[in-house]
Amino acid sequence: MNTAQQAAVAAPSSGIGFFERYLTVWVALCIVAGILLGQSLPGVFHAVGAMEVARVNIPVGLLIWVMIIPMLIKIDFGAMGQVAGHWRGIGVTLFVNWLVKPFSMALLGWIFVRHVFTAWLPADQLDSYVAGLILLAAAPCTAMVFVWSQLCKGDPYFTLSQVALNDAIMVVAFAPVVGLLLGLSSIAVPWETLITSVALYIVIPVLIAQIIRRALLARGEATYRRVVGALGPYSIMALLATLVLLFGFQGNAIVEQPLIILLLAVPILIQVVLNSGLAYYLNRRFGVAHCVAGPSALIGASNFFELAVATAISLFGFQSGAALATVVGVLIEVPVMLLVVGVVNRSRYWYEAKTN
Repeated sequence: MNTAQQAAVAAPSSGIGFFERYLTVWVALCIVAGILLGQSLPGVFHAVGAMEVARVNIPVGLLIWVMIIPMLIKIDFGAMGQVAGHWRGIGVTLFVNWLVKPFSMALLGWIFVRHVFTAWLPADQLDSYVAGLILLAAAPCTAMVFVWSQLCKGDPYFTLSQVALNDAIMVVAFAPVVGLLLGLSSIAVPWETLITSVALYIVIPVLIAQIIRRALLARGEATYRRVVGALGPYSIMALLATLVLLFGFQGNAIVEQPLIILLLAVPILIQVVLNSGLAYYLNRRFGVAHCVAGPSALIGASNFFELAVATAISLFGFQSGAALATVVGVLIEVPVMLLVVGVVNRSRYWYEAKTN
């Protein structure tokens, strides 16, 4: 299969789907459902929470695999051979993803959670909220990036090679980056659990996904597209089921302090604006084509929130502020990224007036 076919296979065949378009609505409904069920059926939720092996919750672990593997099937690691052709855009995105975004989020968490909003947040959860924000920013988005790229008419070859490279880096860099930032934030780092989370939620799913991908492509592109399309809704439903469980445990905290979600959204929103704007500006300064700058800005701003949710639950538990903070990222992901897509599309004339 040539590079053009690889890019076509990796990218979605249409725009944002029904489930993805209304993800914020589904998440909001899961908040309500989780809180109501948690209040009415506390025994069931505690039983689910007790199903753990080595601090890994078995039901959630299975849901996370259903959530992540369909996304990882879309990734072609062979596309990393195309990196040299987009080295400026790739360099900008890597710089923002790995050297700016995690550290800026840690700084924003310190500013807002530990200082600006301290009076309105539970004191015993401040460190946990910061940890959740760090986890959210420590890994770049994987699957939804293809949708964002298509909506801003991004170069599919760049998007494919950038995502493949980010995923390869994530396997070795996620744990060290998280460990470093948690340490700098004076938060205890459970290294054994962190490494276990990386193995369970990155390494093993990547291997399984690539085996499935090769098997599907061996049966033809039509079979690949049909199966990947069919798996998409299951991925979203697994995410929503995880959120119902999480909010079932978080219900009391949210009922007592409903402003928590709004307050945690502030640093996340600032981070998205900061990193997407920085990536877009740097690409313009370096003369990168708009069809590369658009997806570069979107990849630089979006987060692999599925991995963040799973790791937060493993490291700190269902009832932790870390788990709640990562879910806030899920809540605002789609509307915020659609806003960034709109800005990228509307500013194309301004962008190309400089680069041409």
